[in-house]
Amino acid sequence: MTSPRRRAEIFTGADDDRRFSAPATADERTMLLDFLGAQRATMELKCAGLDAELSRRSVEPSTLSLLGLVRHLADMERRWFRRVMAGHDAPPRFSSKASPDDDFDGAVPDPAVVAAAWEAWRAEVAFADRFVADAPTLDIVGEDSWRGKVSLRWVLIHMVEEYARHNGHADLIRERIDGAIGL
Repeated sequence: MTSPRRRAEIFTGADDDRRFSAPATADERTMLLDFLGAQRATMELKCAGLDAELSRRSVEPSTLSLLGLVRHLADMERRWFRRVMAGHDAPPRFSSKASPDDDFDGAVPDPAVVAAAWEAWRAEVAFADRFVADAPTLDIVGEDSWRGKVSLRWVLIHMVEEYARHNGHADLIRERIDGAIGL
């Protein structure tokens, strides 16, 4: 007879999950990056092993899908780190003024679309990680059309919040796709 397992252990197994093992007494930058890294890893985990299924919609009439979340998060990484903080002319990859929801609407079960989403997300995460590592302080400021002046500290906290919210969506979508549950 096997012993019951907690819902949180079913997706990866308690011993396999290293996402939340960072020290709890590190400096602020390290802690913020560890929390953001854990949230990013959670999104990847929720999408693991899926291809075309990534585009499956949560529930009618929503266009929410795991693939849409990856595309949306690539655009959010790009916006906050590349555009706002680094000051680059970097329009969103997947949405536009003409199609503001194309990050979700354009998430279709095409292998090229799936590959492009992951490539974009990984490129934006890599840029963000380099930018934060090279920043002299978390107090540097960028200019955003929505929030005005924002510090790198605020952007990191906001991105943890952004991923945490969408990881909740990803939990439900993944469970609907194949029954996989857990943190």
